[in-house]
Amino acid sequence: LTAQPPTGPDRPASGTAVGPLHQRPEQLPRAVPEFVGRSVELASLDRLLSGGAELPTSVTISVVSGMAGVGKTTLALHWAHRVADRFPDGQLYVNLRGYDEVGLVSPADALSGFLEALGVPHARIPSDTEARTGLYRSLLASRRMLLVLDNARDSAQVRALLPGAGRCMVVVTSRDRLGGLVASECATPLTLDVLTAEESMSLLARRLGDNRLASASGAVADIIEAAGRLPLALSIVAARAATHPTFPLSAIAAELHSAEARLDALADGDVRRVFSWSFLALGADAARLFTLLGLHPGPDLTAAAASALAGVPATAVTPILRELTRLHLLTEHTPGRFAFHDLLRAYAAELAQSSERGDEHGAARQRLYDHYLHAAYPAALLLQPQWPAIEPVAPLPVPARRPVTDHDGALAWFTAEHRVLVRVVRQTAENGFEAYAWQIAWALTTFSAPRGLWQDQLAIQSVALTAAEKIDDLAGQAVANRLLSRALIRLGDRTTAEHRLKRALELHERLGDPIGQAQTLHNYCELCYLDGRLDEALTHGREALRLYRLVGNHAGEARTLNAIGWLLATTGDYVQAIASCSEALDQQRRTDDRNGQAATLDSLGFAYDRLGERDRAVNCYEQAIHLFRASADRYHEAETLIRLGDTREGMGDRNAAAAAWRLAARIYEDVRDPAAEEVRRRLERLALC
Repeated sequence: LTAQPPTGPDRPASGTAVGPLHQRPEQLPRAVPEFVGRSVELASLDRLLSGGAELPTSVTISVVSGMAGVGKTTLALHWAHRVADRFPDGQLYVNLRGYDEVGLVSPADALSGFLEALGVPHARIPSDTEARTGLYRSLLASRRMLLVLDNARDSAQVRALLPGAGRCMVVVTSRDRLGGLVASECATPLTLDVLTAEESMSLLARRLGDNRLASASGAVADIIEAAGRLPLALSIVAARAATHPTFPLSAIAAELHSAEARLDALADGDVRRVFSWSFLALGADAARLFTLLGLHPGPDLTAAAASALAGVPATAVTPILRELTRLHLLTEHTPGRFAFHDLLRAYAAELAQSSERGDEHGAARQRLYDHYLHAAYPAALLLQPQWPAIEPVAPLPVPARRPVTDHDGALAWFTAEHRVLVRVVRQTAENGFEAYAWQIAWALTTFSAPRGLWQDQLAIQSVALTAAEKIDDLAGQAVANRLLSRALIRLGDRTTAEHRLKRALELHERLGDPIGQAQTLHNYCELCYLDGRLDEALTHGREALRLYRLVGNHAGEARTLNAIGWLLATTGDYVQAIASCSEALDQQRRTDDRNGQAATLDSLGFAYDRLGERDRAVNCYEQAIHLFRASADRYHEAETLIRLGDTREGMGDRNAAAAAWRLAARIYEDVRDPAAEEVRRRLERLALC
């Protein structure tokens, strides 16, 4: 800081104590002229200022924290300039260089600069830090000043710079949350997130002009997404576009297309260097974990997954995660779940790839995939206990796991990990862990299939099949072919689905696996039914029933009895259909197969409706809906709701029919199933009647 020597009557005489000085420093650096957005954060600072004015003896402190490049300094300076006239005694500013390669500014040096700015001659500044603090606080005690302490490393660097009393306001910016200041100094935290999509658009428009953006709206959206709405990254891209006005924005967007290329495309703004300052501030364990997290596919992870990557107990990884979140290298976006900003993920992945610890990283990947498989497998058995289980890869010797123990816990686990597992399946196959790929895909399907997430199932089972074929795993190929066919059936590609079913049947026969054959034949029933090949469907169903009875698989037997009953009902043989389904329902109630009961009750409802026994049909449908809902089988709940609506309409209860169809439409819309359109047509027809 440049000294501002006092003049006139405020200059103390030689040998006398420093008296009240009234020099008015105005040290705020230039604010960014293209500032956009942040209305919520600015309003928060305004409220803090107004509240502090009502407490004239209290120092008001705001801690603005966030990841590197998120615009903490920009926000602080914009707000400070906006309210500078509220501080008649001036403004003090210091860049504490907490994460700068130049090195930290010590509290003593910062105090020296502040004292000179306040009019204290250099020769009269005490050499002792504590004495400097005392003098500094004495000078501020009667003043109303704004202090901006920018880029602080930690709370200790800041404490000596805080006024002791008076009407000053302090804004501290840091990549660290500065929890010590929040706890002991009653500082108010303000965590800065990335810009909204609208704010990002405004930033680019300020730099490039509305006309240039209007002619390339798709490219602009791609740029905003690729930059992760990080102000630093957006500013770098805008600068490149501004200095190359003839470059199409689509070409600039293409430069940012892959995560691996983004840091290269942003090299002009030294994004790597900015991130590296945060990385270099980490302890050894946190730096190692940050690098290992670059191996994780995202979009987020738990402490248990981080523990697996690091190969240490969860209790040991918790304080390391706390250090990473404190420095905003990770964000705990929901309790217990941690996420990277996309650019930080790319930076961590780059560190992992550049590391020479290839063997360590291979072992870390295996621990991670092992964690997900052996967490997903018991959860899958809880969700679908009637599904024939696979034999998973033997678990690694790791610290004691804590698997889920009930259906609700399994459902909650898959709900939280669903997006992660889709990526894990792909990554395991890419990194040579093919057995993990198809087995995690199998486990995930116990969650995705009942929810009608057919696109997800298609994606993961396609990967699973390729992985199983690569390692010549016949059991994996059989399972993947069958589950892939189910997704294809639901998505309307019945020709390819039949090819996959035939291949699955062939593989199960080669393996001598009658349960696998029966399960595949059961699925073949559905395909033939949808194709209108009812005789062939019944043939496959009866052969599946024979095989299930041969090996004593009662759950499979009951579900196939229901399938046969449904087929009989669609041919008009309602009495035989009810008999077959009633036998299935008795078995399912004895074995507590609730999802199977729901499907069978749906079939009974259909048969009773066709016999004209609509009250009995409604009763069956409502029981089925209750059971489907309890097991979170939303896709089949929607199917039954449609049939319930049909029956209610036949009974003349149009309001009840509409209510059922609206619920079905909502479910289909949630899972993005095209069946929603057919349900909407029913509702429109009802409204016109």
